[in-house]
Amino acid sequence: MSDTPDFRGETVDAIIGHAGRATLPFKRANRDEQHATAFWFNDLVDTTSEGEFVRQFLVTASEPTKVETAEFTLRHDLCAPVPSSENLLMLDFAGGWTHLDGLGVAVMPTGGLHAHGARKGWHWTTDEITDGIAAGPEDIAGLGPNPVTAYLLGHDVGTGKRPARDQAVVLGEVTRTGDGSVHWTGTLPQGCVGAPVFIDVPLDGNSFKLVCVGVALPGEDGHHTIAPFDRIRTALRALGQDTAPVLAVTEPSAQPREPKRRWWQRRG
Repeated sequence: MSDTPDFRGETVDAIIGHAGRATLPFKRANRDEQHATAFWFNDLVDTTSEGEFVRQFLVTASEPTKVETAEFTLRHDLCAPVPSSENLLMLDFAGGWTHLDGLGVAVMPTGGLHAHGARKGWHWTTDEITDGIAAGPEDIAGLGPNPVTAYLLGHDVGTGKRPARDQAVVLGEVTRTGDGSVHWTGTLPQGCVGAPVFIDVPLDGNSFKLVCVGVALPGEDGHHTIAPFDRIRTALRALGQDTAPVLAVTEPSAQPREPKRRWWQRRG
């Protein structure tokens, strides 16, 4: 019997607490297809005595971004005040993404999303995956052939029992093969391609750190590749500085949040 503590409940709480407002569901506009999940990421550029400076992106899998017109579902807890429309239609959707070579990942600077909200009289109130949570080389190197419990935070298309595109925490496992590739084993509900995948890494005592391993990519038969964050970060740093503006991070004022609903889909 393993002596490793089981942090599953605490990990779900940590994911919702740190990244519950980071995910955004989208699909091909006016069609019931190409459902996927994107999430907000702050790429750390510099830290000074004045604070942190980041470039901000939406991140998802490349394949579902290859449509001309798409619509995001505007989750009410991501916008203040709540906009009148529940959907954000985006024309020339495919042209707004930069594809990271060889990773199967696409990124979009968030400047246009902020500008849209400002024009409509509201602003985004998101969480972001940050440099402190995104996996580094040492986190990926710590994975191996032995399965590790993992948690995907995405938006499925609904099961009849839950509203379509509601947020779900899906339980699975991750492994790293001999060639260094990282894989998700387990159910990946329709609409959860592009979602972030997390693990908990035990620390000394009865504690752990939350790590976002990377992005879930399309696959088959319960096996999906994960684009790891150490490679995503390297690819982003290779992009020109004009890809996205550098923003100063300010600490948001505390805002009351509604209790998060948790839904589990267990592997197998």
